[in-house]
Amino acid sequence: MLCPNSSSFTPTLFTLNGIPSLEALHAWLSLPFCSMYVIAVVGNCGLMYLIFREDTLHQPMYYFLAMLSSTDLAVCSCTVPRMLFLFWFNLREIDFSTCLVQMFFVHTVTGMESGVLMLMALDRYVAICYPLRYSTILTNPIIVRIGLATFLRGAILVLPFTFLIKRLPFCHGHIIPHTYCDHMSVAKVSCGNIKVNAVYGLVAAILIGGFDILCISASYTAILRAVATLSSAEAQHKAFNTCTAHITAIIITYVPAFFSFFTHRFGGHTIPHHVHIIISNLYLVLPPMMNPIVYGVKTQQIRESVVRLFGGKRGP
Repeated sequence: MLCPNSSSFTPTLFTLNGIPSLEALHAWLSLPFCSMYVIAVVGNCGLMYLIFREDTLHQPMYYFLAMLSSTDLAVCSCTVPRMLFLFWFNLREIDFSTCLVQMFFVHTVTGMESGVLMLMALDRYVAICYPLRYSTILTNPIIVRIGLATFLRGAILVLPFTFLIKRLPFCHGHIIPHTYCDHMSVAKVSCGNIKVNAVYGLVAAILIGGFDILCISASYTAILRAVATLSSAEAQHKAFNTCTAHITAIIITYVPAFFSFFTHRFGGHTIPHHVHIIISNLYLVLPPMMNPIVYGVKTQQIRESVVRLFGGKRGP
């Protein structure tokens, strides 16, 4: 159903096509995604509750971890429930405005997730390079401000996506070959020139992801130099061991993210479309599922807090 608008057409509805060429397997594909989503919700809610409850976890490192959990929970909840309704009940239609809202929140929250990983790298840098000033540099007001700044950065840079989509004409196509409203997936349905969308999408990715990776790289370069100056191998191992969970989270998040980003723009003729769509969905649900597990396994204080929680004892 299309509504004319002078020189262009704006659809009242889009149709999400799911995973192209794998429509017959949607019911089976829903099982792993549903399982990962449940694990992600339980894990991140449990981690946030643990950080809130345990006094021993009221430290900057764990406040940033709570931010990561909240963004992980938001990013998978923006997409997976809608995808499961599509797989289970064949509910493919999505209102144009709802599609824009979903697109805004997906990109804003993924941008914030990248920002929180960057803040966690800076946290480790301060903790290892300036241990005596750690609590005075990363005070609660500072943490709140930089967390808010990270959210605003993502929202401000992503907001133009909605206007760039609204300016496009949709002459006859309104079927999106995806499970959710992604900026470039929606833009490619248009019959207009989407060069501005592609260029601005690349600029936004560089300003968010590129800047964050640069800060993360600089932080770990300084961390490695500081660790190398420690007198004993045991001290070096102990210092760097506090970073292993964060490094794992970075790998889990950025590898599928960059695969999805670059195949969208440069790998359209070499990467099968259904592979790209599956990776795009894994990028939004795999890190939220894995991060609580990684931090639970790698972080001693969290393990001890879990033991106290199920043992019925509060921390000191």
